[in-house]
Amino acid sequence: MDTGGNSLPSGPDGVKRKVCYFYDPEVGNYYYGQGHPMKPHRIRMTHALLAHYGLLQNMQVLKPCPARDRDLCRFHADDYVSFLRSITPETQQDQLRQLKRFNVGEDCPVFDGLYSFCQTYAGGSVGGAVKLNHGCDIAINWAGGLHHAKKCEASGFCYVNDIVLAILELLKHHERVLYVDIDIHHGDGVEEAFYTTDRVMTVSFHKFGDYFPGTGDIDDIGYGKGKYYSLNVPLDDGIDDESYHFLFKPIMGKVMEIFKPGAVVLQCGADSLSGDRLGCFNLSIKGHAECVKYMRSFNVPLLLLGGGGYTIRNVARCWCYETGVALGVEVDDKMPQHEYYEYFGPDYTLHVAPSNMENKNSRQSLDEIRSKLLDYLSKLQHAPSVEFHEKPPDTVLPEADEDHDDPDERWDPDSDMDVDDELKPLTGRVKREIVQTEVKEQENQRGNAENAKGYDTAGDDTTFTKDLDVGSLAIDEPSVKVEQETTNKPADQM
Repeated sequence: MDTGGNSLPSGPDGVKRKVCYFYDPEVGNYYYGQGHPMKPHRIRMTHALLAHYGLLQNMQVLKPCPARDRDLCRFHADDYVSFLRSITPETQQDQLRQLKRFNVGEDCPVFDGLYSFCQTYAGGSVGGAVKLNHGCDIAINWAGGLHHAKKCEASGFCYVNDIVLAILELLKHHERVLYVDIDIHHGDGVEEAFYTTDRVMTVSFHKFGDYFPGTGDIDDIGYGKGKYYSLNVPLDDGIDDESYHFLFKPIMGKVMEIFKPGAVVLQCGADSLSGDRLGCFNLSIKGHAECVKYMRSFNVPLLLLGGGGYTIRNVARCWCYETGVALGVEVDDKMPQHEYYEYFGPDYTLHVAPSNMENKNSRQSLDEIRSKLLDYLSKLQHAPSVEFHEKPPDTVLPEADEDHDDPDERWDPDSDMDVDDELKPLTGRVKREIVQTEVKEQENQRGNAENAKGYDTAGDDTTFTKDLDVGSLAIDEPSVKVEQETTNKPADQM
């Protein structure tokens, strides 16, 4: 079925967009555990708003096909995927060594249905990439955007890096893919994967300085063939809409002019909003969505993904509004009655005012950041060319129309979802792994050195093709830090 999904004209470009939206009704049932700030229930809240605002009828609504083992292994190590598939809350005490090895247990807990959850959100992102490769203008998967996951380990609430998998799919049809990250946390997993290639450019806007994951310095710009193809925009507490777009628009405008991507992936983490439970920025929903509107204006195939966001009523507000932006529909501020209406009191509006918190980003610091990044961009050759060989086969992901599922399947208010969890104080948790950064620093430094030595861009293409299943496209191998330590362990430790 390939009907529907034409958006209304919007903005100066006035071009209709075909929008494909991926949603699995089961996604809201997954539960990280009591007190954990990551709540997949926010995806179901977002979907309910979309339904009651009447936005679903303007999109092609698709249920993602779960990603298969071999799909996940295009980036992730076989033994890590096998571990995710087999681990359960009942068996985890018997696999303590594996839990430590793959960084699973604290911020990334084992919970019922963990592997199915990974398959679902990854399937939506890869499915979105497939749709973009075949004529869809904008694809949306709010369950995706889990940007911290590494080849061999979980990190920062993320187990499988659906973004890397989606970019690999896009690279089958596009010479160059741009990744943009507006989550408050640095998009480290995606940057690391493509740090040595000029076919993927990564640009991350994030809080930097004593903050998880600790990476994303302005001087981290890529390596080898990928030098200047990683850009990092380090920001301080309290940044507001005006300051954010003082950087975002000139930087992204220059990136689009010079890099000329065939497709764009925009990670729309909502923890950069004002009032987020774990965040410290001061963006309004309209300010956040202005990034979506700006990237949409270039008329390049666009994949919109979720990410962080821990004040879940505001996450749902934000992604609902940004779906409207993708469609070219200005949604009403007055919220319609729906099953989660009480979450949005006392105002019951879509937009919330930013706070009066101090903006610690001075105009001088913003000027210096903008100047330095534009200087980096001036060193890039315009639009690196890539020799294309025979195109590898597309990932086959059969889809089902979400509308065929039971429309009455709703969240059970008596379930173990803790509605008031987000109001509880966190015991020092700002992505707890921040306290482990000193412990891991020496390992990471060693891993960076191995990374710098171990991924020669002129190396053996056949090895890369085998590892990442990208067929005969001449793409550099995504790099992974400290990979040797985890992949060379004997199989009997599984």
